[in-house]
Amino acid sequence: MALEWVVLSYAAGAEAIMLLFLTLPGLDRLRRGLVAVVRSALKPLLSVVPFCLFLIADIYWKYEMRPSCEQEACTPSEYLRHQKSIIKSQRNALLIASALLLYWLLFSVTGLVLRIDQLNQRLEKLKRSE
Repeated sequence: MALEWVVLSYAAGAEAIMLLFLTLPGLDRLRRGLVAVVRSALKPLLSVVPFCLFLIADIYWKYEMRPSCEQEACTPSEYLRHQKSIIKSQRNALLIASALLLYWLLFSVTGLVLRIDQLNQRLEKLKRSE
């Protein structure tokens, strides 16, 4: 696995862990600090989007430039190498899709958690004023 795929895997893993901690019930005390950490991490994690676009272009280029391997024209080892490269491309496309989806979910959930906190504060303020 090339370095760029390892980096994308770590970024997707970090996004998944942050998303998990934001959505776990019972972490209300930690959630406020965690929201601050996630909000500060969202801007650097935005670099995942152009990085994924670059990797999609890389997959497309490799797909276009791969040698065609027909059943009769290839040796068994060449055919297996061809099939392996197709499987790797599919795996990498799934990794790209999951990284982009996790970033979008993290962004959305962070906004929703902030909105819920604001509404809870407004509700407490209205209860105190009554």
